[in-house]
Formats: sequence, C-alpha cells, structure tokens
Amino acid sequence: MARKLTLVKGSSQRGSLVYGMRIFDPGTVAGVEDARVNLADGTSGRVTMHLIEGTRVQIRRQLMQSIDAFFDLLDEQ
Repeated sequence: MARKLTLVKGSSQRGSLVYGMRIFDPGTVAGVEDARVNLADGTSGRVTMHLIEGTRVQIRRQLMQSIDAFFDLLDEQ
C-alpha cells in the first residue's frame, strides 16, 4: 500500500513544470512561438519555447546547461 506524503512546515515549495520536447529533421524548423497555458482560475499564461540545434550529444549538453541555469535563476528569487 502506498504511503501518504505529509506536508512538513518549512518544506520546499511545490510547483508544476510545463515542458515539451521533440526533435525535427535539420532545416525543417522555420520558427518557434510561445505556448499558451490555461490556468485553473480561468486566466492564461505563456511559456517561452526554446530551440537547440546540433547533434544529439550537443543538444543534450545544451539542454542540461539550460536546465541548470533555470534552477540557478529560480533559486535566486
């Protein structure tokens, strides 16, 4: 049986990460636009989409650096 999680005072803030990924053939992407997120309160927000090009190794390296930078910026807030 699964154990229930308990909230502990002072625990880390929780959130929802919206993320998408797809690899396209070289030269097929003409542009990237922001994605819309519909929120529970009826409003909407936007998520900036990013484009990384290169080999699988280069893409993975850049993606990991981007993720690290995202959380570094988030921790500064």
